[in-house]
Amino acid sequence: MTTDIQSILKKLGVQADNAAYSTGSNWGGTSNTEKLESYSPVDGKLIASAKVASTADYDAIVIKAQVAFKEWRTVPAPKRGEIVRQFGDALRENKEALGTLVSYEMGKSLQEGFGEVQEMIDICDFAVGLSRQLYGLTMHSERPSHRMYEQWHPLGIVGIISAFNFPVAVWSWNAALALVCGNVCIWKPSEKTPLTAIACQHIIAKVFKNNDVAEGVCNLVLGDRVVGELMTNDNRIPLVSATGSTRMGKAVGAAVGARLGKSLLELGGNNAIIISEHADLDMSLIGAVFGAVGTAGQRCTSTRRLIIHESVYDAFITKLVKAYGQLRIGDPLDQNNHVGPLIDTDAVEAYLDSIAKCKEEGGNFVVEGGVLSGDDYASGCYVKPCIAEVQNDFKIVQHETFAPILYLIKYKTLDEAIALQNAVPQGLSSAIMTLNLREAEHFLSAKGSDCGIANVNIGTSGAEIGGAFGGEKETGGGRESGSDAWRAYMRRQTNTINYSNILPLAQGIKFDL
Repeated sequence: MTTDIQSILKKLGVQADNAAYSTGSNWGGTSNTEKLESYSPVDGKLIASAKVASTADYDAIVIKAQVAFKEWRTVPAPKRGEIVRQFGDALRENKEALGTLVSYEMGKSLQEGFGEVQEMIDICDFAVGLSRQLYGLTMHSERPSHRMYEQWHPLGIVGIISAFNFPVAVWSWNAALALVCGNVCIWKPSEKTPLTAIACQHIIAKVFKNNDVAEGVCNLVLGDRVVGELMTNDNRIPLVSATGSTRMGKAVGAAVGARLGKSLLELGGNNAIIISEHADLDMSLIGAVFGAVGTAGQRCTSTRRLIIHESVYDAFITKLVKAYGQLRIGDPLDQNNHVGPLIDTDAVEAYLDSIAKCKEEGGNFVVEGGVLSGDDYASGCYVKPCIAEVQNDFKIVQHETFAPILYLIKYKTLDEAIALQNAVPQGLSSAIMTLNLREAEHFLSAKGSDCGIANVNIGTSGAEIGGAFGGEKETGGGRESGSDAWRAYMRRQTNTINYSNILPLAQGIKFDL
């Protein structure tokens, strides 16, 4: 395993000895001796170490980005799109290697690792088309011989703070759109997954070099919370896009807001699937199980709660318990396994603490949890997906635990189910399983789900890049990826042109000299 991974690192050009990277060069920064050590949750082994950027390293990267922006913004958007297209092709060439590294460094299944790289490819394809569609509007002026319209300009430097659970895809969502919009990027990846970030930086750096793109357009800075704080407090960065916990997002939003910057926040989820009495239970089972145990419950869109109609409750729980009994837990690089490890032992402790708190509040576990031991689970990061019957107002149910813990709640009426689903602080993803058209439309109406994503006969997890991704309430309100999410990366400018030989004022105001 180690030999294979080291070969993959070599193939991807990952030499984890630098603290900061800028397109056009591999610049190592200062002689800061502090390092990030990346251990795989798959087997507990050290993969490689990477230097932590100092304040001086960070500042040098920002200066490079400022200079690069002045040139990059003048490149026609379709030409910027062509370069992003080439990046997508480079990802296609490296999909197997990068997807495997994602799986090994983060712990998600190999299929999910490949799927994450495919998301990167998809957003590049989307961004290429978008590069010819950065549309403004035209408006009629109240003044004769005047023309009004709006246009969109790039912001400048876009700071990207990403989380460990999608170590590369969420960066690409932001970077691909920001780049075609004419911005430059500085990326601070999770300190838990630095190697996948370095790999991505090398891939895009080659593409930029082949196109003679100015150094500093796409940058990577490795570090912990300190680097993130430098970014969020930096007036030179007009937009900070941050993905992570609600606690982290509140800190980022406050810091960026205090300097009147813009923040794009993608934070926690506490997602529910409503299983209606009119549901196809077999189809519902697939959505519920994958949503709950995929990525070992470490997606912001993971299914945390099942709200099940009382008439089908017992029948569905029987199916669910049987399905959990068939789950294979182990090495995520083995495609026969369904569930891999949690990211680290801190996540395991949070999982165990949540189980204990659930039991203290009266939760009844129909599938017990626990930590797996033995040679196959030597990293100490493998846990059992578990299921508990609860009340929605339990404190632990109101909290997002990044682990495969699924809560069961019974309901009588659809309005009650929707109220239960909405009665949490978070508002990311939601779903209803029903073959009843009226139920489906009610769920999607203004009286229905209060989440940014609402699905019918699809689970909460696995969004496509064509739609805007994000949620409400403590999920932060941000939107990334598809639809018109590109507007977050640009500034709007309204233009009025007077082509007459007089200067009339709006609202009929007279000002004669």
